[in-house]
Amino acid sequence: MKQSQPMPRQRPARKQDQKYMSRYTGPRLKKMRALGLDLPGLSRKSIKSHENPPGEHGNVRRRKFSDYALQLKEKQKLRFNYGLGERQFRRVVVEARRGQKAAGDQLLEFLERRLDNFVFRSGFAPTIPAARQLVNHGHILVNGNRVTIASFRVSEGDAVRPHDKSLTLDRITTSLLELSLTRPGWLSFDDKTLTGTMVSLPGPESVPLPIDISSVIEYYSKHL
Repeated sequence: MKQSQPMPRQRPARKQDQKYMSRYTGPRLKKMRALGLDLPGLSRKSIKSHENPPGEHGNVRRRKFSDYALQLKEKQKLRFNYGLGERQFRRVVVEARRGQKAAGDQLLEFLERRLDNFVFRSGFAPTIPAARQLVNHGHILVNGNRVTIASFRVSEGDAVRPHDKSLTLDRITTSLLELSLTRPGWLSFDDKTLTGTMVSLPGPESVPLPIDISSVIEYYSKHL
């Protein structure tokens, strides 16, 4: 009678692997201070009262950054604002480079069209992480159908609203009363039905933070 072979032990993920496997879940204000600007998608808080980078040497004048460091910083702005892991963000960049538009403009459009961002920009959630949670838990309908994939790409004419049973959630009602950002021009909102509709494709001017998108594309041109 053959003895059953023990199952091989699965190698625990190394820190280097974990860096690419998941999105950032650490202190949000600390990350914004490190990047030197507010990221409205990441947090409602502002760095105005904490403008220096975190750490005991945060107020020491820093040396001039290299081109690579500046490109990395621009990439991190987008990645943390929209809440994407490195592998996921890289896939979006690859797809944007294959698009019909300029790679930078296409990348920004794809990021703005994500369902979790659309829920955030509609005013149903105070941040993108909060919007992602609403989507993942089945609170959001697209054209009347429940969608639970945060990366779902909203198209022109799509109507997005919370499920009827979710309209009374405190996180939604509170967010609608105090919007984190002014709704963009590519998004029409019906206050009576509480429905956001994409009336046009978002352009690069819709991104709610200063970004040198050419630096992001240049960074990945060397790392793809």
